[in-house]
Amino acid sequence: MSPKHRPSAHALKEYHRRRDFSRTEEPRGEDEAAAPGGPPSFVVQIHDATALHFDFRLEVDGVLRSWAVPKGPSADPQDKRLAMPTEDHPLEYRAFEGVIAPGEYGAGTVIVWDEGTYRNLSEDRHGKEVPFAEALDAGHASFWLDGRKLHGGFALTRIRGDGTGREAWLLVKRADRRARADDGGTDPHRARSARTGRTLRQVAGSTS
Repeated sequence: MSPKHRPSAHALKEYHRRRDFSRTEEPRGEDEAAAPGGPPSFVVQIHDATALHFDFRLEVDGVLRSWAVPKGPSADPQDKRLAMPTEDHPLEYRAFEGVIAPGEYGAGTVIVWDEGTYRNLSEDRHGKEVPFAEALDAGHASFWLDGRKLHGGFALTRIRGDGTGREAWLLVKRADRRARADDGGTDPHRARSARTGRTLRQVAGSTS
């Protein structure tokens, strides 16, 4: 991927199809990627939509590959979290925080719960690094997160579907020095934005 890579129109086709940008303040995804040289980014957003959930997003090939994680990431390796893939999002979505208008796809409040960078840990059976996009396409990718709240190794593993139907994945913490047993999880209603320190209620109230 070039430093100023712009995703193809096809990459964000589903994202654009679902949104009316005259009614939502979500980014269109028309800006170029960030400056060269830095590691790829990740973001975890809390989304108080029809069903309150966490959105886990990893920068891959100029877009944010995205999964809805109902209970959010866990630091306990024994706590396997269901992750349902959603459409790719533009890189600008990393900074999105606000209220998606009623009647729009995903209507509800969004805050940035965590953000940071990651590095690829995916390897084949011989210990050779596998490009991250290839690892995801194959159904298993390992990575190290350096966020404000999330740290250490994680893995995403596809447990149902092969890209032709409704997929299901598991997001699991690796057993490393940053693991914590019996992680109690995060109360999304009390959680604060990693960017602004605001709660869901405060963000919703600021736009009412």
